Parts: sequence; C-alpha cells; structure tokens
Amino acid sequence: MSSYEDRLKALRAQLVRDELHGFVVPLTDEHMSEYVGAYAQRLAWLTGFQGSAGSAVVLPEEAAIFVDGRYTLQVREQVDGAHWQYESVPQTSVAAWLGEHAPVGGRIGYDPWLHTRAWVKAASEALAERGAELVAVDTNPVDAIWPDRPAPSDAKLVVHEDRYAGQSAAEKRQAMADWLVAKHADAAVLSALDSLAWTFNIRGKDVERTPVALAYAIVHADATADLYVAPEKIDEAVVKHLGNAVRVHDRKAFADALAGFAGKTVAADPERAVAAIFTGLEAGGAHVLALRDPAVLPKAVKNPVEIAGHKAAQARDGAALSRFLHWIATEAPKGGVDELGAAAKLETFRKETGLLEDLSFDTISGAGPNGAVVHYRVEEKTNRPIETGSFYLVDSGGQYRDGTTDVTRTVAIGTPTQEMKRRFTLVLKGHVALARAQFPKGTRGGQLDVLARQFLWAEGLDYAHGTGHGVGSFLSVHEGPQRIATFGGGDEALQAGMILSNEPGYYKTGEYGIRIENLVLVEPRDVPGAEREMLGFETLTFAPIDRNAIATELLTDEERAWLDAYHARVLEIVGPQLEGGALEWLKAACAPL
Repeated sequence: MSSYEDRLKALRAQLVRDELHGFVVPLTDEHMSEYVGAYAQRLAWLTGFQGSAGSAVVLPEEAAIFVDGRYTLQVREQVDGAHWQYESVPQTSVAAWLGEHAPVGGRIGYDPWLHTRAWVKAASEALAERGAELVAVDTNPVDAIWPDRPAPSDAKLVVHEDRYAGQSAAEKRQAMADWLVAKHADAAVLSALDSLAWTFNIRGKDVERTPVALAYAIVHADATADLYVAPEKIDEAVVKHLGNAVRVHDRKAFADALAGFAGKTVAADPERAVAAIFTGLEAGGAHVLALRDPAVLPKAVKNPVEIAGHKAAQARDGAALSRFLHWIATEAPKGGVDELGAAAKLETFRKETGLLEDLSFDTISGAGPNGAVVHYRVEEKTNRPIETGSFYLVDSGGQYRDGTTDVTRTVAIGTPTQEMKRRFTLVLKGHVALARAQFPKGTRGGQLDVLARQFLWAEGLDYAHGTGHGVGSFLSVHEGPQRIATFGGGDEALQAGMILSNEPGYYKTGEYGIRIENLVLVEPRDVPGAEREMLGFETLTFAPIDRNAIATELLTDEERAWLDAYHARVLEIVGPQLEGGALEWLKAACAPL
C-alpha cells in the first residue's frame, strides 16, 4: 500500500467492515510507552508522522492529527494537510474534538490495550453528548490493513548487573512487598517497560534507543513475582538471575492471568496501565486499587551506585561531544558538512568510547531553520548543509551500561547576528538561573520553570516545551515522575537523587533554533542559618557552551562567574581525555569570558 492516502482509504474501508464510524490511533504501545517498537508504530505507518508523541482520529469524512507544540512545524512537513486536519494539544484534545466532530449516534472504535482508563472515560463522556459511543475493539483495524507489519522483537533479555544497579532485584521486590502490605494489597501489576527493567534488573533491545524488553509482571505481597515474556527471549543466564521467586510465563498468558484474582486486592497504575488491564482484573472479581506503580519513585531517586555510574558516563560522553564540537568548529566553516554527516560523526565519536550500547534517542541535528523545529528528525529529503552565518543545534545522547546521557549544544557557525547572540544569551541566562537555584524540600518542578523563562518573557519571547524531564539509569531518556514544566506535569516534589534536564530554548520559525541542555542532579544543600531543608542542582554534563554566541554585556557578574567556573570544570573533567588539536581547542573554548 504505497501512499498515505491509500492507507487512509483502506482504514476507512476496514471501519465499514467493522461497523465503526471512526477510530482513534495513538502513538504508544500496550505498555503506554513513549518510544515504541516498530510493530507498534501505527501512527507513523498511517500518517507519515515521525514524532514521538501524537494521536490521530479517522472519521468517515474527516481525519485529524493531534500534536503538542514541539511538533507544530514537523507535523505540517510530514503529514498531508489535504487529508488531515492539524490539531494542537493541550489547546484541544482527542476527546474534545470527538465531542464536536463524531457522527451523531456513531460508534467510535478504540483499542483498549493502547489507552488509559481516564482517556476512555473522557472520550466516552464527550461522545455521549452527541449520542455516540466509544467501542472497544478486539482486533486493531490498523493491524488488519498493515500488510507488512513488523513482528515484535525477539531479542534476548540481558542481566543488568548489581554493580550498575546498586541494589539487587530481590531487594527491590521485597521493598514492593512491604509497600503492598502497607496498602493492604495482595499484588501489583507492572506494565511500564522501564519499571519492569528496573525492578528485575534486566534490560532488552525491543525498543530502539531504550534498553527495555516487552513483558508484564505481577509482584505479590510475599515478594514473589510472575513475569510474562515471550519464551524465546529468555536464556539460562536470565533464568538463573531471576531465581526461584520469579515464575516465568509466556507473555500471551498475561491477559488471562488477570482473571485469577477473585476476592484479592490488586494495585494498578492509572497512568501507566492500559484500560484493558483494569477491565481484566475487575471482570475476574479483583478489587483494584488505582495507585502509582511502586517502581516509579524509587527508580527516579537514584542510589549512590547509579549516581556514580551516571557521572562516569557523563564524563566519557562529554569528551565524545567535545571532540565533535572541535570537529564541527574546524570543518563546518569550510563547507561540505551537512546535518546527516554531522549526526553520523557524533555517533562515531561516541562509539569510539568502546562502551556505547546505543544512542538514547535519534540525534536532533538541525542547521539554520531546521533548528527551529523543536524535535526535528533529519532525513535525506530535509538534510541541510551547515552554513556560515547560521546556528547549528545538536541534541543527542548515549546509552551506556552505567548511565544515560542527553545534552544539547547550539553552535554559531561563523559570526552570528546581534539578534542571534542576544537571544542565545537570554536562553543562557535562564539556563544559569535554573542551574544556580536553591529551593526548599517539597518544591515542585513546576515552581522552578519560570526561572528558566524569565529573561525570554521580559522580551516577549518563550518556548513551547518543558524545561526539564527526568532521565533514567541505562533506561528511558525521558523518565517520570519529575519534570520542570508549567504544563503536562511538573507537580512532583523534587527529591535528592533525582536527575533532570535543564534545557531552555528559543525558536525563530524559518530561521534558527537555540537550546542549551545539561543534566542536573538534585542534591541536599547546607545553607547556614536555614530554617528548612534545602535542595539545589549539581550539574552533571560537561561540554563547552559556545562563547562566540554570547552577548557578554548582557551577563551579570554572577552569571559570568557561573559560566567561567563551569568551563573550568569542563576542562578539568574532559581535558585529560583529549589530546592534540582537540585539547588546544577545548582550552580556548573553556577560557574565562
């Protein structure tokens, strides 16, 4: 089925056969993952959209695709506006749109393994106002028309050793069992892939860029567990690692297993467990407690071993990035370097560490106007040369056994305009303000977000993404529950041991993009005379910030001092890993302002 128009027609024909008047296609899998395996890329297959967050609705006469502010430009480049309406989230939602557009009295289908119970409730209520109903399907109609849909990965699970994890899987299960006893519950369902990976100290290769394995688990109050995973993915080393307290079953048996808890109390996460899990438990007679997955918070609060590993990964990654920044500074002004070539070169420097397992996401390599596309994904047809007089934005990261990295640098190629330098400096000032923040224990990320935006706001500017997200330990590069954002989260109290990004930005459509991103660790702060426990951020990422893009007259003495101290630390950590021209370049790039 060659064209996206043909695929849309085929889906509409399938809906007629299924006696449906519409269908909702989210970009997720049955684990509510952000990044999904090829088999679950239904939205991309149907529409052409390559972003990492979005949904679509197909009705008999119209279709809409829903994305947030990160993808406003990208969706228009990748999805044909002749067949799809572009809708912005959170200004609208799939449920709200259905409440206005669904056929009166219509039957709108959804896959109960791809939506939360809260979404089902909201969509059902919106449709009820039009006399329409939401209908759970047994077979996803997109799958029915996708002739060459990839099979789920059959990659083997691998053991994540305690020397990286810092805590044994048995200890983690016991902590969960204690939690269940305190909640008067018999069991908890784990369906989020990173929660499973963390809890059992296993990793996998089932999702590109995220080292997780497709599985489900049920952890019991006696600290035993049932793990549901395809049998061909397990070898003797993993069986030995899991031990006798973990019973292994075929992943296909999970749905039926939910019916086996009659009279028992089972915890399931309303954000991370799909509607089908709640339905299966309740149909089997279980009493369901809607509680957050017990792995989420301990996974987010890194232990000393994970913190040490992360720092080692960051030092190694910072050297690879610094080699790349030296290369781009040397080669780009000569001409002949493009976005694809630069991304490949950066991956080569990371591979040369000998410890890279994968990238942590597809490198965002944006030259000039492409840098203004917040989650830009370079491909042959969009590939631009990196030209003199432009900004080049590179957002990238690596997956190492000891840590996950994520860093953005914006580089001036040649001489930037005064406007470019001024706006770069406003972003830098916001970055520094957040990096220097000191705040009382109990502070939420949403309360800190304005620190990074204040200088842009003062000039009537802003950016349409959060300022910070959590990061896993050889796990997902986007990890909850902590965020620094005023929308879509940011309500979790920050705790010592959490790792987040600090990434304010600015994007001028059609011209350039700016983002400066380091990862930071929440740490206790000893403040003389303090009447409350205080926290602050330790910066973990070390690579030069482009001095040539800074309007130094806009910086205060404190901001200059922070940047000079940061660059001194970059030189101290990265310098010993470089030599020759790269080291000489680094010394100049890290010189005091």
